[in-house]
Amino acid sequence: MSTNKWAIDPTHSEIQFKVKHLMISTVTGHFKKFNLEATTDEDDFTTVQNVIFTIDTDSVDTNNEQRDAHLKSADFFNSEAYNQIEFVGMAYEGSGNEGKLTGNLTIRGIANPIVVNIEFGGIVVDPYGQTKAGFTIAGKINRKEFGLTWGALTEAANVVVGDEVKFNGEIQLIKQK
Repeated sequence: MSTNKWAIDPTHSEIQFKVKHLMISTVTGHFKKFNLEATTDEDDFTTVQNVIFTIDTDSVDTNNEQRDAHLKSADFFNSEAYNQIEFVGMAYEGSGNEGKLTGNLTIRGIANPIVVNIEFGGIVVDPYGQTKAGFTIAGKINRKEFGLTWGALTEAANVVVGDEVKFNGEIQLIKQK
């Protein structure tokens, strides 16, 4: 049995997050820079191990420069001191095209276990001879559990930023030769 190493295809992958604003609407953002590496036995992703996913916090983009600057500040990600978000996958459970990956997520130096839902899209060889695997991922966290505690209230006592952050991604991996 051979071991395969996989790496992110950044031009065919994206990571988004959504959070409630004023508890009446949702703001969507994404990260422009991230990396993922994983190992599998053969091409069997149910055997995935050594999953390391990192996000450059300074690459946050919500289509609003002022909000992005606030997210990079010490009120939120503190990108100067904590330039990466890291997820280390520990255990995969599932079969067929759906499963769950349990791991530790670290934001601002605070690590907590989370579960990420994974939908496996399949494996294909592209026109350039590269073997690629596709996934849709989804999950949610409570931002305050990771030190993202900034908050404000409106004059009517409405919360400005919700605690729950939903994230999703479309991930394409390339088998390394």
